[in-house]
Amino acid sequence: MHGTALRYFLEVARTGSVSEASSRLNVAASAVSRQIAKLERDLGSRLFERRPRGMVLSEAGRLLATYARRMTLEGERVVSRIRELEGLARGEVRIATTEGFALDLMPEAIVAFRRRYEGIRFDLAVVPFAAVTRLVQNGDVDIGVTFGLAPSPDVKVQRAWPAPILAVMTPDHPLAARESLMLQDLRDHPITLSEANTTLRQLVDMACADEGVALEPVLVTNFVSAQRRFVETEGGVLVAAPLSMVSGLLSGRLVARRIRSPLLHRRRFEIQTMLDRTLPRAAEAFVSFLSEHIDSNLAALTTVLGSRADAGPLEAGEGI
Repeated sequence: MHGTALRYFLEVARTGSVSEASSRLNVAASAVSRQIAKLERDLGSRLFERRPRGMVLSEAGRLLATYARRMTLEGERVVSRIRELEGLARGEVRIATTEGFALDLMPEAIVAFRRRYEGIRFDLAVVPFAAVTRLVQNGDVDIGVTFGLAPSPDVKVQRAWPAPILAVMTPDHPLAARESLMLQDLRDHPITLSEANTTLRQLVDMACADEGVALEPVLVTNFVSAQRRFVETEGGVLVAAPLSMVSGLLSGRLVARRIRSPLLHRRRFEIQTMLDRTLPRAAEAFVSFLSEHIDSNLAALTTVLGSRADAGPLEAGEGI
């Protein structure tokens, strides 16, 4: 199969539109249509279902898309390996993550990694959590850093850590004197929650329903920076994973308290890559480095949350 045809096919699969694909590829729509038609003739199968709102991959199309993506990525990997024969002097790492981790964790890891390998460049996409996994599955990024509740198809979890949801507040907040909290303890305080399409909000809503607690957030947003500022200025409470609040917790500007609800301890923090894909050398090295960086942050957080006088300890084995 011709590389041009597969490239055109993948762009139509990505955009769901011949016209949009032609615009992105900077070629005529008729050329894109001809290549798709030729692929369908050669394979003897329809690759797309033509619908009023766009083109959707057929079962045969999905199989071809998986093959084409892997072939494209393998070609990129070979080129990357050739360029890296002199070691990690050159290369690019493409990452997708959510905003919470883009604030502190990822920039710090990238800066520290580049102190060792200054020739490595990074492309960091900040997207909703579900989009992280989708970008990994499609091969659009090398590494995904996000939360997970269950295994995802075509995804390999390189490392995973427990990611309990805790109540985050300033040290002078009335609830900060408590060692741990119940969900009902949050009802009488201004609270900020993420939007309904996040794993965090889904688990909070499930826990509230299970315990018969109605939380009425003062602020609902998908912008973690706004939530953090709300907590620092309004004196409110944010339910979040500690790894997304690293700088505030380690500096003492914020404290975290365990919420006694099993449902709030189901999430995992994951480093994801595409299943059965051989990563470029730079990306492979960064996965290992990032894992060590996260281990170090979690160890520091465990020390702070477990030993600081104004922080109630987490239960043994619960993780951060």
